Amino acid sequence: MVYRGKEAEKLLRELGLRGETESKYHSKKIVVDGITFDSEREARRYGELMALRLAGEIRDLELQKSFELIPVQRDSAGRVVERAVRYKADFYYYDNRRRCFVVEDTKGVKTDDYIIKRKLMLYVHGIRIKEI
Repeated sequence: MVYRGKEAEKLLRELGLRGETESKYHSKKIVVDGITFDSEREARRYGELMALRLAGEIRDLELQKSFELIPVQRDSAGRVVERAVRYKADFYYYDNRRRCFVVEDTKGVKTDDYIIKRKLMLYVHGIRIKEI
């Protein structure tokens, strides 16, 4: 079932989640299959990937997979002085045709933080993010 606009806002409030459905970048939250997505674009891509999974073209689909870019920093006493920096991919899956894992991000606005994390993903993990 797909919820949009006011229906999504009502469901999020009932679940005790964020009552606002619009972000600072004007994307509207949407709920599909009980999963809350940050935008209609991300929800639409989820539907496309589910169809590809059912067709056997992809496997091992993960949502919101986290990658460490910079590890936690500790002082000489072992206390945390800086938390780890992480990148959270919208989608991560194995492409059976290309025989490789794919990291995808559905981007409307490419923030400075995202661009730095995209570059760190390539530098640290050798992974190029596929932008949708």
